[in-house]
Amino acid sequence: MSVVLITGAATGIGNHTAKALAVDGHTVYASMRDPWGRDAEHAEEAIAFAEREYVDLRVIALDVTSQESADKAVQAILDATGRLDVVVHNAGHLAIGYVEAFPVEDVGHLIDINALGAHRVNRAALPHMREMRSGVLLYVGSTIGVTTPPFLGPYVVAKAAFDALAVVTSYETHPFGIETSIVMPGVIVRGTQHFPDAAQATDHEVTAAYAELDPLVARNEEATMGLFPPGVVSGPEGVAREISRVLALPFGHKPFRTVVDDTESGVDKVNETAQLAREDFVTRMGYSELLVPAQH
Repeated sequence: MSVVLITGAATGIGNHTAKALAVDGHTVYASMRDPWGRDAEHAEEAIAFAEREYVDLRVIALDVTSQESADKAVQAILDATGRLDVVVHNAGHLAIGYVEAFPVEDVGHLIDINALGAHRVNRAALPHMREMRSGVLLYVGSTIGVTTPPFLGPYVVAKAAFDALAVVTSYETHPFGIETSIVMPGVIVRGTQHFPDAAQATDHEVTAAYAELDPLVARNEEATMGLFPPGVVSGPEGVAREISRVLALPFGHKPFRTVVDDTESGVDKVNETAQLAREDFVTRMGYSELLVPAQH
């Protein structure tokens, strides 16, 4: 069994994944920004779950916008267990509004959370994984980089950066026997605080200039729900099950990408075509060995 760190595990996908992996028998560190303060209720619930189910689920503080916090969390795990086998990059934040109405600083902050946050955690965890010449970086991405729905612009940009980070990092970690998987959920409409906690555009003057589009924004939730087949309402449980499945696969058999999407958006087909093109391009450059993790 593995020692697993999950970012953004207070609620939603991260919370369900932490519980699922703990039940699988892993030692799981469910990280939250402030487990003894604003996230105390979620931390207490996770600890109670561990006691009730007799699983090894632990809570740890980690703010992905701070390198010091990431370093401290990873070191605490290493001090306690002597190893870190898996990092599940799940922390993220949604934003809703007209792109122009988000000041550059707000867009930058969203990229900081969604993409640079994963990079900070990688910088904390990879020295150990490289030394061990093993490990798994699992990124909870999104189909949104392909589907690019309207009125979520800065979030789409941030998740696209997150996805690209996962790909380019994999070239340099594969030679050290470190595997990469990108799990791409579709729309999740229940069981998460993603939408209720979403950031809003802060330039109200610009927002007002787009007022004629407000009716389109107002029916965004209805339009999103209309993507699902009758009787289907996606929650985070399916993503947690897929992460559990991927991590259970033997070395060299984990998919680089996998999609969990009840809206049948066709993203898996796009992924297949893009993957073939990328593999061909990198192979023709003479770097085919960087496409798969090395066995040590």
